[in-house]
Order: sequence, then C-alpha cells, then structure tokens
Amino acid sequence: MRNAMTIDVEDYFQVSAFAPHIAPQDWDCWPSRIEHNMARVLALLAERQVHATFFTLGWIAERYPHMIRSVVAAGHELASHGYAHQRANTQTCAEFAQDIRHARELLEQTGACRVTGYRAPSFSMGHDIPWAWQALADAGYRYSSSIYPIRHDHYGMPDGKRYPWQPCPPAVLLELPISTIRLGRSNYPAGGGGYFRLLPYRLSRWSLRLINQRERRPAIFYLHPWEFDPEQPRVSGLPLRSRARHYLNLHRTEARFKRLLTDFDWGRMDSIFLGAQP
Repeated sequence: MRNAMTIDVEDYFQVSAFAPHIAPQDWDCWPSRIEHNMARVLALLAERQVHATFFTLGWIAERYPHMIRSVVAAGHELASHGYAHQRANTQTCAEFAQDIRHARELLEQTGACRVTGYRAPSFSMGHDIPWAWQALADAGYRYSSSIYPIRHDHYGMPDGKRYPWQPCPPAVLLELPISTIRLGRSNYPAGGGGYFRLLPYRLSRWSLRLINQRERRPAIFYLHPWEFDPEQPRVSGLPLRSRARHYLNLHRTEARFKRLLTDFDWGRMDSIFLGAQP
C-alpha cells in the first residue's frame, strides 16, 4: 500500500502558534532556516527514492525560487499552502479567493509546473466556511488536504469524514483529510505533525499499519521542514504549551523520519489520489 508523504513548506517563525508574537511584516527580520532544512528533507527523500508533495507558501516561493525549482526537478509535487500562512477561516470569501489564486500563480510561474493541490494553513477549513471548497474548484484546484478530523484546540473537524470525499459536487474537487484511526466514537491522530515528535514512534507505525492493513486505505502524513531543525532560533515569550509543542523532540525527528520512510511505501498526493504520473 502506497501512502502519501506531504511536507508543509514554511519557516519556523511562520507557524500559527507564533502569530501573536511575530507579525508577518516582521518575517524578513528573522534569520531564515528554510533552505538549510529543505535541503536536508530533500536529501533524506532522495536517499530512500521517495517522491512527496510539498505544500508551499507563496511567500517562500517569492524569496527562494531556486529552492522551488529544485523540488520540482527532483520529481516531487508542488502544491499550494496559500501565500502568507493566513488561516482560511479568518478571511472573507473574496480574500480567500484572491489568496489561493495569487499563491497558485506564483508557484506555477516559479516551478514551471501545474499546481492542483491546496492545504489550508493550520487545517483551517470546515463547516464555518463551506464556500471555501467551491472557491478552490473555481480557481482550478483539483484537491484540498485541509481537514484534520480530530478534536484540537487550534484546529480540527472531529465529525469530518476520514477518507476522500467530494465537498462541492458537481465540481470534481476532492477533500483528502489527514489520516486518523477510529477508536470507539472518536478519531485519533495518525498523520504526523507534532504528534509524530511528541508521541513514541511505535504509535505512528501501529496507526499507519492499521490504516493500510485493516482498513485497506492509503494514509496521508505530513511534517514541516523546521521539525528537522533542533538548532533553530528560539522565540521568546511563548506560553509553555506552545514551547512544548514546537520544540520538544526536534532532535528525534530525522531518525524517526528515516524509519518511517523505510517501514512504509510513500508517494505523491496527485499520483496516489488523482492517478497523475510523477
């Protein structure tokens, strides 16, 4: 069973938890680590001959076009993460439509490739903005991976569907949720992110095997480049919970990622769910 490996391409200072402490207009003042971290991620994927999907900010593409071209040249899928990591549910319909079109145009011009996938920052799509899926379809996207069907204090759609679904028929757009396992009446995270660092690796391996072997479904997994970087600058003034979520076990990510790439078969979102050739 081939699973989808995805990377959300944003720098450490752009995460939503830091938004109250670092304004977007100040991002250029912070020392960037994205090139260093992306080089490491790309090298690890190349070692295992894995192709992945990179959901990338337009802000990043503007400043590091050579890095974007290296992603495409290596056979990975380039996809959109919006322009400046603004949550979808904080925008009006018109603002959202402009953001997703602008980001897609930047990425396609920079990467010289078609961009068909989108992931909302912080999985911020849901029942409160049902128009967002139609906006994506109207903008030419073929799929979204913007829902994590779990309960979380910053995001989540716990009653959302766990597997691919069509949110705005007759449009052919698919929603491809981050993977979960179902235990009792609740969904539990199985798709990576902070849970991959904070919880034992064997729990991620068990969950993914359950999805592949018992449910006979491909899993969708995600990480960020900054999660491979224990040397990144520390942001002062963060609440304890934010510090723990962001910094804990950064030094373990690379070794765990290597095991993950070996323990499972991985590919791009578009090739797994849309049948596109890498």
